[in-house]
Amino acid sequence: MANRMMLNETSYHGKGAIKAVPTEVKARGFKKVVVVTDKDLIKFNVATKVTNLLDDAAIDYVIYDGIVPNPTIENVKNGVNFVNEVGADAIIAIGGGSPIDTAKAIGIIVSNPEFSDVISLEGVADTKNPSLPILAVPTTSGTAAEVTINYVITDKTNARKFVCVDPHDIPLVAFIDSEMMMGMPKNLCASTGMDAMTHAIEGLITKGAWEMTDMLHLKAIEIIGRSLRSSVEGELKGREEIALGQYIAGMGFSNVGLGLVHGMAHPLSAWYNIPHGVACATLLPTVMKYNKAFTGEKYREIAKVLHIVDAEIMTIEAARDAACTAIDQLSKDVGIPTTISELGVKAEDLPKIAEDALNDVCTPGNPRDTTVEEIIEIYQGLL
Repeated sequence: MANRMMLNETSYHGKGAIKAVPTEVKARGFKKVVVVTDKDLIKFNVATKVTNLLDDAAIDYVIYDGIVPNPTIENVKNGVNFVNEVGADAIIAIGGGSPIDTAKAIGIIVSNPEFSDVISLEGVADTKNPSLPILAVPTTSGTAAEVTINYVITDKTNARKFVCVDPHDIPLVAFIDSEMMMGMPKNLCASTGMDAMTHAIEGLITKGAWEMTDMLHLKAIEIIGRSLRSSVEGELKGREEIALGQYIAGMGFSNVGLGLVHGMAHPLSAWYNIPHGVACATLLPTVMKYNKAFTGEKYREIAKVLHIVDAEIMTIEAARDAACTAIDQLSKDVGIPTTISELGVKAEDLPKIAEDALNDVCTPGNPRDTTVEEIIEIYQGLL
């Protein structure tokens, strides 16, 4: 079977990358742009760093700022109506995973109106047309939504999240500018950074992994492992490195899938509105231990890129334990919650949440096959 790799057509990296936004808009002939973002990014003059550039270049744009954390079906429908009403021919998505995910769903439906119910996009939808062109500007360093073919929408009616996988939705251009991420508070930097580490580790051990994506994921683990602590402390170099590391992780996992951490995190976010990065970060160390006997030499490779002494010559059991311990310590060092009860999770909800986790589109990619009973046991161990 052939392995497929899909990436942005163009990406810009480093301090000042957003200065290329007007150039790309004009070079591609876009006449009317919708900026998809959230109210806080407008209020705190983060999104305005981009809109000021659009103003200076006399580019015609309007703002849709109705995005909420864990974006909903209603968010998407409202955005589709807005884009159609103004007659936009492109979207600039500014924000973390929520604005960029919403922009993907909007762009897909504008080009494929037969999916206007949104829910029919779940899984791998048979869309025929590429999304309305999206230029993505991330403001957090974790989701890698700017380089993936995935997005996640919340179905509030049924208290669940659903994952959409569509090669037609990948942003055309991405601008990974560390200056856009400097405003992140410590807790957001920590949770999104550990989300990126989760992407890299799950992408490395998922059933669909292969050599090219292994290369990307191991490099991402190395960068995130050495830089997350300083990034959380607000150091520019750390934030620059995490911005790159999370993008590299996205280049990999978007093409091979994830695993049980994401499968278990999605229902937690849907049930309790827990930020996605926090849910993933809290689960990661425990699920790593659950998976360790099913990962071959992959955890040794993790230990080596994290520069654990003697990782090359340890027994495989010791190397696996060392990798798990290092990630657990990193998580604690950056202040990630160690229990899901801290996040408001209730023991009586776990059987139903576990069913949702088992049925999540990410779970089959896990290297260890699982059951509802085992998922409940993992959740219970984290209460």
